Amino acid sequence: MTVLLLLLAHLIADFWLQTDQMVKNKIKHLKKHIFHHLLTTGMVLAIIWGYQYEFQNIIMYFILPLIFIIITHLLIDMLKIKLVDSIKRSPTDHIIRLRYFLLDQVLHAMMIIIACLLFFRMKVAEMTTSLLDLYGTNGLSPFNTFLFISIIYILATSVSGHIVKFIVGSLPSELVNFEGELTLRHQMNDTTEKSQPKMENSFTEEYHYFTYSSPLRSRGKLIGYIERLLVIILTVIGSYSSIAFIIAAKSIARFKQLEDRSWAEYFLLGTLSSIFLGLVLGLAVQGIIK
Repeated sequence: MTVLLLLLAHLIADFWLQTDQMVKNKIKHLKKHIFHHLLTTGMVLAIIWGYQYEFQNIIMYFILPLIFIIITHLLIDMLKIKLVDSIKRSPTDHIIRLRYFLLDQVLHAMMIIIACLLFFRMKVAEMTTSLLDLYGTNGLSPFNTFLFISIIYILATSVSGHIVKFIVGSLPSELVNFEGELTLRHQMNDTTEKSQPKMENSFTEEYHYFTYSSPLRSRGKLIGYIERLLVIILTVIGSYSSIAFIIAAKSIARFKQLEDRSWAEYFLLGTLSSIFLGLVLGLAVQGIIK
């Protein structure tokens, strides 16, 4: 329970409470970001301290782990900021950013585990056994199941969204806004003078337009969230073939845009990455919730 609670607190502060503006200018909003972690981690540690240790030894079970987690989080964030700022613009810089993003999250998770080992008297052997039991006959308690599902939900939405964004990189502006091709036909009729026999001449003018609209990133983000959650559900129930309908539905919705090769490759890479992450998380849930 302790590890799951601390991981959930970290994910909430790092992804739900951190706005896009804070991500873009992390140095400027670093104090606010650390305060979010201080708040969520402090609340979780208070729950652990009260529930498991009956509010005894506040220094060992509350103050020291809180200081350790916050300071290590600050140091890791500072390291990541320096590494990201050192990246030179190139066609593959988004892959380097993805590596730093994953490294950042792995280091945070490791610090949480180390805090549990140092301050909550956990042992590596016990933690390993508990992890293996997840896929055994014991499974999780109802409360731990709730924590696990909450973590999976954040991983499937916000965390996976960041990963997919890093994988696909960014589209050129003319492709980001591209909506499709619009054809207008204008029918014009020309009738001769009354003195002449009634004859009607007609011709058609055809105009081709490329239509553009402002990128609605929130809409695309929501579609990605729903897509991965559906993949997880379908994986858990074993309905793998139904995942193909999700891909088909997205392809139909973007049919016009798929005529552009660059956009089609972007769409395919993003969709496959999203489906893959959903499958991985779905298999993890399937292995634990039997």
